[in-house]
Amino acid sequence: MRAKLTDEILGSADGKEAEAILRACVHCGFCNATCPSYQVVGDERDGPRGRIYLMKSLLEGLPGDALTQTHLDRCLGCRACETTCPSGVRYGRLLDFVRPRLEQSMRRPARVQFVRWLLRKIVPSRVRFGALLFVGRCLRPVLPKSIARLIPERHARLVVRPRVRATHNFALLAGCVQQVAAPQINDAAQVVLSALELGIIAPAKATGCCGALALHLGANEEAKVCARRNIDAWYPLLKSRQIEGVLSASSGCTQIIKDYGHLLRDEPNYAERAEVIAAATRDPSEVIECESLRAHYANRSGASLRIAFQSPCSLQHGLRINGTIEALLEAVGCTLAPSLEGHLCCGSAGAYSILQPAIAEPLLARKLHNLGAAKPAMIATANIGCQLHLAKDATVPVRHWLEILAARIAKVS
Repeated sequence: MRAKLTDEILGSADGKEAEAILRACVHCGFCNATCPSYQVVGDERDGPRGRIYLMKSLLEGLPGDALTQTHLDRCLGCRACETTCPSGVRYGRLLDFVRPRLEQSMRRPARVQFVRWLLRKIVPSRVRFGALLFVGRCLRPVLPKSIARLIPERHARLVVRPRVRATHNFALLAGCVQQVAAPQINDAAQVVLSALELGIIAPAKATGCCGALALHLGANEEAKVCARRNIDAWYPLLKSRQIEGVLSASSGCTQIIKDYGHLLRDEPNYAERAEVIAAATRDPSEVIECESLRAHYANRSGASLRIAFQSPCSLQHGLRINGTIEALLEAVGCTLAPSLEGHLCCGSAGAYSILQPAIAEPLLARKLHNLGAAKPAMIATANIGCQLHLAKDATVPVRHWLEILAARIAKVS
């Protein structure tokens, strides 16, 4: 694709990268076949190829408008197009470059600005989001069903007995939404890791939101604040070799942390440390050995559990981890039900389900139909956003895959 970017943009490293990404696109349109928003809306401008044209126009100096903003807002950021693209176009990187520039050049209506600001201030804060969730759970019985379905159920916490002597130690991201809405997920992570002689060490400084929500909403500076805080907490542990790496039970967070090196590349005080953290970050499925898990579970009893696994976009398209979690579930006696259209997003995508319900709800219905076609007893996933989104309308329990592993190895039904 030809691109004549402005001199101001080409004068930066990001601008040169954006030009290379644009030139890699050959207009083939394969991306539209796997784009969730295009499947729902059917508008060329709501597919990756059309959005690339819109972004190219902005980078070539044409003024942005509300229509361009609308079509870019409708992108879920799932990166299914990257998995499909035969030319290796890094669409997600281009979108991350353009979004904050568009936010600065195009003023949104006051109401929309306020909602997006509110999301950025409440959701990543455990205190604020926790208070809101507490009130919501108290009022849930008297709320309209359309609102009550959005409030996640409370699940029992697991008893965690930290391993005194571990063969390998890691830091575990506490997270924001997950730690408030589903703290049992990190409990399950520690139960499973401890059973396999893997330890968790808490940093002296507190960690928090990975920065994903702010980044997806074009607030890159807020995302950088989150990244710096987490790096300050983890880097001393890595440097002193108290830990071998960083884990996050949410694949969406893992994807963002792995990109810290790029996010903070222009900051002399953090660029190198950010690269170290990014390189040391792992999804739990990357450190749990299937054979060790199978051996640990071998003497347990229990009926096979039929599972439909929903692979989050951040896992399969962002981290490119495919088949690993499914093998771990099978290692503890689960039977994997076939899942149709596994490449399509469920519609969660961070705050997307709140800001774009007209697209998110059809995607949710489509995903649940495909997951339920094989009559599973439970749906498993690897990302807190997907888990909460699916649970709104699912007719069977929706659990994190680590919760299922913890229950199976502990003989908990």
